[in-house]
Amino acid sequence: MAEPSSREERQKVTLRVWRGDAKGGRFEEYTTAVDTGMVVLDAVHIVQAEQANDLAVRWNCKAGKCGSCSAEINGMPRLMCMTRLDMLPPGEPITIEPIQSFPVIRDLVTDVSYNYAAKKKIKPFKPRKPDAADGTWRMDQQDVDRVQEFRKCIECYLCQNVCHVIRDHGKHEEGFIGPRFFVHVAALEMHPLDTEDRVPELKKTDGIGYCNITKCCTVVCPEHITITDNAIIPLKERVADRFYDPIKRMFRVFGG
Repeated sequence: MAEPSSREERQKVTLRVWRGDAKGGRFEEYTTAVDTGMVVLDAVHIVQAEQANDLAVRWNCKAGKCGSCSAEINGMPRLMCMTRLDMLPPGEPITIEPIQSFPVIRDLVTDVSYNYAAKKKIKPFKPRKPDAADGTWRMDQQDVDRVQEFRKCIECYLCQNVCHVIRDHGKHEEGFIGPRFFVHVAALEMHPLDTEDRVPELKKTDGIGYCNITKCCTVVCPEHITITDNAIIPLKERVADRFYDPIKRMFRVFGG
């Protein structure tokens, strides 16, 4: 039986990793041996174990379900655990840096706590009274299916990261909730049992009018949620129908 390849014989990759904190930082290069099938997070862990024990990186499940290991890899927002090394240009350094829309804590770890605050201000699920005496409801299957896509969200915040309203204009500091939470609102608003009204907040405080549907959020979603077409645009339509329909506005003016 052939002997396993030595570490010197294995393929080597060079990682160009951003190191620093809120005060600033720089890129540092690390070269390490890797095996076939490894993902970027594997390589980062090897570097962390063998060359940079103090490298800060957030991760949890390593299965693309927790959303913890978001980063920008060669300039593209991705999950490190779902980005195979063989997907990237061979022989070239792999640049890894923290997601850009949120403050850096250290190295590849950012402060995403704004997102938790944004979620808290959204009105929770409020079901109608049960349809039957036994406390159950009746729903059409197509209405149930409509919101299932939104439930796939793993809150990796890659969509928040690429949203230019947050990234370039900082409107989240004024209350803009971003694509992740428009998806959350859509899941509630389109739920066949929900009776709460969140449309006024979408217009007045959540900032849905700032979104100009560039679809960047949809492109980077690792769960392939059609964020723009299936969540944001229908919510925009509800806001337009409620507040900007000329006939309804006339009735509001003359009807008090």
